[in-house]
Order: sequence, then C-alpha cells, then structure tokens
Amino acid sequence: MTELQTGRPADTTGRLDREVRVYDYLDNLGIEYKRIDHAPADTMEVCAEIDKSLGALICKNLFLCNRQKTNFYLLMIPGDKKFKTKELSKQINSARLSFADPEDMLKYLDIEPGSVSVMGLINDKDHVVQLLVDEDVKNSEFIGCHPCVNTSSMKIAAKDIFDVYLPAVGYEPRIVTLLGED
Repeated sequence: MTELQTGRPADTTGRLDREVRVYDYLDNLGIEYKRIDHAPADTMEVCAEIDKSLGALICKNLFLCNRQKTNFYLLMIPGDKKFKTKELSKQINSARLSFADPEDMLKYLDIEPGSVSVMGLINDKDHVVQLLVDEDVKNSEFIGCHPCVNTSSMKIAAKDIFDVYLPAVGYEPRIVTLLGED
C-alpha cells in the first residue's frame, strides 16, 4: 500500500476516465480529500486495512433494487454494521430488496462491483438511483470511499459530502436508521 496523498494523482496516465472524472469534479467544487492507492479492495477486511491508513469511517456501499427492478438504491452504512433487508424495507416501504445487477450498476453509476461509491452519483444524470444513508454515516466526521474504482480510496469530510458534493450532483439523501441486529 502506498502512502496517504493529498488530492489527485500528479499523473493520471493509465487511470480510468471514471476515476479522473471524480477528481475533476471534487477539485472543481473545492473539496479537499486525502487519497491512497492500493491493490484491489475486494473484501471488507482489505477495506478495513485501507481505512485504518485513511483514518476514516469504513463505509459499506450497497447497490440495491426492488424485485421489479423499477427502483434502485445506493445505501451507505458503516462497514461493521450488518445489513438486514427487512429492516431497510420497512423504512423505505419497498418489499423484496436485493442486490442490483452489475449491468445496472454500470448503466446508472458507471461503476463495477467492488467499486460502489457515493461518487458514482455524478454519473446518474437522470437521478434514477435513490440515496439512502444510515444515520451513523451521516454523523461521522470523515467518510472513506472509492473514486469509482477499487484501486484507490479517498478520505473526505462528511460535511463536504453532505453540504457540498450531494447538492452539486442534485441529491438529497434519505436518512435511515439501521440497527443491524437480529
């Protein structure tokens, strides 16, 4: 794992357009962020190690849909909290939630599995995806997230996500309270 850097990479050669687009967007908004490059973060254990280096709340981002695939949701919850579909379904009045297909993830957020992040909302111009945020994430000081790829992670002040970034992309998060208990 490389060391924590401030801001975008000095050289973006070889990086995917979706990643560079995130840095451009954040820079244009004047949002400060720390960044670390790493091997693919494809498990929560790997993410936990990265987030220790970042010093940010590990945030689990789940891309969900209803059975009919007419409603899509991006859920942000703390990485150590268990996700119970029944608990969320009650709060948003949507039965039979499940994980959305990778094709829909790519279509709406321009993200592939393992890279899901609130940053993907810059790609959802039609606002098809509804943003759901657990209150523990909303109340955190910093949020760790991917810049639409799972080989880099960022640390951003939660206030910058909620007060600057989300209004800029035209999103109002729906705050949910998930206990993650049986």
